[in-house]
Amino acid sequence: MKKQLSIIIVNYNGERFLKDCITSIKNTCHDISYEIIIVDNASQDNSIQLLETQFSKDITLIKSKDNLGFAKGNNLGVSKSDGDLILLLNNDTILKHSLQPAIDAFKSNDVGIVGIKMLGKDEEYRHSVGYFPSASRLIKLSRLYNFANGFKTGDFQDDTPKLIDWIEGSFLMTTTAIWHTVKGLDEDYFMYVEDIDFCKKVTTHNFKVLYLPNIEYLHFGGYGASREHMLKEGFKKYINKHLKTPKKQLALLSVGFNFMIKDVKKTFKKTS
Repeated sequence: MKKQLSIIIVNYNGERFLKDCITSIKNTCHDISYEIIIVDNASQDNSIQLLETQFSKDITLIKSKDNLGFAKGNNLGVSKSDGDLILLLNNDTILKHSLQPAIDAFKSNDVGIVGIKMLGKDEEYRHSVGYFPSASRLIKLSRLYNFANGFKTGDFQDDTPKLIDWIEGSFLMTTTAIWHTVKGLDEDYFMYVEDIDFCKKVTTHNFKVLYLPNIEYLHFGGYGASREHMLKEGFKKYINKHLKTPKKQLALLSVGFNFMIKDVKKTFKKTS
């Protein structure tokens, strides 16, 4: 029987998070029909053992021999799914509330993507939505020292539903029909910015991105040096794909300058 929701989780060395993530799905999604598909990207920890011994009846496990990255891993998971809706969910997340209101939002024919409020491990508000990158936004001085929060400007902390440009891929819900219309995530992105790119593709088909901050989830993700590099490369790919000359050149210069400023700041912090 076809499910309402296919939950796709791409896992790489996420053993310490998986149990809480899957348990939270079972605790909050009992009022809907769903399936959990986990794509393991050649984890080197005991993720596979945990999943096969404790959750074999709850999930469909796809074991990749290689680390496919976020975009390709999710595309693989969706290709094996059977739900009317798709939820991309990070392995280091915990759902706090029923997802029924998010599912109900798709009763409006123009809603193409739904996101919810992201909280950190201490339940503090964390940015997870924003506006599309543009040359003008990139060159504003206010962004120079906070590029990791790229274009997450605006007041998103209250509980009022809002139409925005994009939501983070740690929780991204869409319809299977829309997913196939835009051909899923662009696999040119290994990790980061593919979520913004996906939202851009969906909005070009005249669908809206809806943010529902009255539903919350915890996300334990961190930010390291490797993330900075992949984020920079991701934004370069996005700019080359979606912006036109001369705005493209201005945006690319601004990306490089933003990250240079961040590196200088880190150096001063270490030496001060």
